[in-house]
Amino acid sequence: MIDRAAEERLLELLNTTPVVEGAVHDALGAPGEARAWVRDHGGAGTRAEIAVLVEVRDALQGVVRGERAPESLRAFLDGVDSVPDIEDGRLKWSLRVPAARRLAVESVLAWAHLREARPGRLKPCGNPECRLFLLDRSKPNSARWCSMAECGNRMKARRHYQRVKDAQS
Repeated sequence: MIDRAAEERLLELLNTTPVVEGAVHDALGAPGEARAWVRDHGGAGTRAEIAVLVEVRDALQGVVRGERAPESLRAFLDGVDSVPDIEDGRLKWSLRVPAARRLAVESVLAWAHLREARPGRLKPCGNPECRLFLLDRSKPNSARWCSMAECGNRMKARRHYQRVKDAQS
């Protein structure tokens, strides 16, 4: 079972390549920053773990943007097992995966869960200059921007400016 924390980790992973002052910043690009990010999210911060996390992040970003097929995620699940156990009188499933791949696998599983349970809710920001993603929790599934204060206002201002400009022509 995927919980809200796993969904948030997925969203935070997808959002590790924001545009900062006009340039893409990769929070997993510098070794120290990447190690800290991975540790903050439950990993050990090893080079191998960071490398596979960057690879899965890039693949997931492509899938969510519609640039890659979901089948491109299959390789991240190779050799992963789900093992049943009884704990506190309840059936519990545990992942059996190498430690360096755990966060990456959990991210793919969170993506798959969201795609099935809430289709269309995980999406890229509607601002073409923004690289962030959002998880739309609104009832009508109508959120379009990662942040109304940032991208939403910018896009509305651009549309207004364009309407005024068109009306003056």
